[in-house]
Amino acid sequence: MSHEREHDEKLPSDEITAVEVPNGIDRRKFLVRSTVIGAAAILTGCDFSKEERTERAAKEAAAMPDTTKKGATVLSPELEVVKKSKGPIITVVDEFYKVGPGPSSSHTIGPMRITYDFYQRCTKLPADQLAKATTMKVHLFGSLSATGLGHGTERASLAGILGQEPATVDPLFLDAMKENPDKTYPVKLGDKELTLSLKDVIYDATKGDFHHPNTMTCKLLAGEEVLLEQEYYSVGGGFIEWKGYTPPKKGAPKYPYQTMKELREHAEKNKLSIAQVVMENEKAVSGKSEAEINAFLDKIAGAMLATVKSGLSIKEGVLPGPIKLQSKAATVWERAQKKEYESDRAIGMVSAAALAGSEENARGHLVITAPTGGSAGVMPAIVYALVESKRKLPMEKVREGLLAGAAIGYLCKHNATLAGAEGGCQSEIGVASSMSAAFIAQAMGATPRTLENAAESALEHHLGLTCDPVAGYVQVPCIERCAFGAVKAWVAYSIASSEDESRHRVDLDTTIETLAQTGRDMGAKYKETSEGGLAANLVLC
Repeated sequence: MSHEREHDEKLPSDEITAVEVPNGIDRRKFLVRSTVIGAAAILTGCDFSKEERTERAAKEAAAMPDTTKKGATVLSPELEVVKKSKGPIITVVDEFYKVGPGPSSSHTIGPMRITYDFYQRCTKLPADQLAKATTMKVHLFGSLSATGLGHGTERASLAGILGQEPATVDPLFLDAMKENPDKTYPVKLGDKELTLSLKDVIYDATKGDFHHPNTMTCKLLAGEEVLLEQEYYSVGGGFIEWKGYTPPKKGAPKYPYQTMKELREHAEKNKLSIAQVVMENEKAVSGKSEAEINAFLDKIAGAMLATVKSGLSIKEGVLPGPIKLQSKAATVWERAQKKEYESDRAIGMVSAAALAGSEENARGHLVITAPTGGSAGVMPAIVYALVESKRKLPMEKVREGLLAGAAIGYLCKHNATLAGAEGGCQSEIGVASSMSAAFIAQAMGATPRTLENAAESALEHHLGLTCDPVAGYVQVPCIERCAFGAVKAWVAYSIASSEDESRHRVDLDTTIETLAQTGRDMGAKYKETSEGGLAANLVLC
């Protein structure tokens, strides 16, 4: 037997990697230990039979610490967001694209929706119960407690309990709460009037066995007696659930899909675009007409354009919070218009538009979840760049782009997560970039496969991106990440539209699965807790 042959038998071959892994042993650890043992055998001159190597690898793998579970996010199987990962996608655009105050869909819009829901529940209680009420309390747990102060979670929570809704709340009302934290506010529950303040929103335990990292409880009290209590979860992208949640009944999709492969096959088989498939499903699931859906998409597109315009109109100023970060969207935009920087204009304009949308989010102004508040600068920048440029993209194409982008967001929500507290920033900026690449591809008339390739590339190159907001504020590194996400979307489309679409080696479904796995493996300190990364290393003076 040759020396090379001896080496081959010592190292894990296809036979070893295909071997049945002993019960209770992690396959990845088993293969790692097999490789290490084989390499060590070569270096030391030891000779192990295949059986010996397998037995030793299994023993060592079992003894290895489970680092993937350390700090990993474990979601309760009772959550609808977990259950929905089984079965066809039935999310619709008016659930997905939401208008609300920044700086975070899960830490601002979600909590406001939650406390508004609780407020409505309280108003429906019998008069004799309401007559006994003395106060209301909101308790924040997990990531909401860890970084809620920087996200303005307490102000959003109080506003909701006062009867304010995210889409219609005046951001100046939230700003005034910050400026006068001791102010009290009346809330009417039937004939009963209570007086509440920010002190009634309590930052509770950051660590614990929660159903979701973003957990809240709301209570209506009569002294120490609890008249009504509800546990809620802000599950990402402004979506909310509560203990005992039952999702609303919906129609069945015309073209059911759970994966990008299934979605693309529907389009190709029926000679439809991705946007057309999504529109047919929107009508079937929601029961709304195409005109009604288009009217909503026009509203979202208009809000995106308004967000960017508003951000660009602020020439200078310091963003709220202890970081003292200077806004720069307008400066970047003005530089891009100068003749000497004409060759950089396209990148400059997209970057400036993304910075503008994200700075508006940091100010707590109204933004659009696409898919989250933290990524609120990415897709609006793409819409602005295509509409407010020489291209003058017509509204029909904008609608199609929004539908295609939503489809990618649906897939990521269904098979992974949109929440930074669950999956890190890859789940926010990465998904936003992927959605935006699909938007561009659809608007430019690309084939379904090219659209998939563009979305895949944009998401792939955000994998592993942590969520490490400095001081808990959605500013550093979040604002500039929106600019990078928007530019990457353009790059992804540019490459996808230039290559032979059949030669693209990675499919979107694989990348979304990797997104989910990476989020599960990522340590908790890198998921919106401000305990790792830049948040831990940047010293504010």
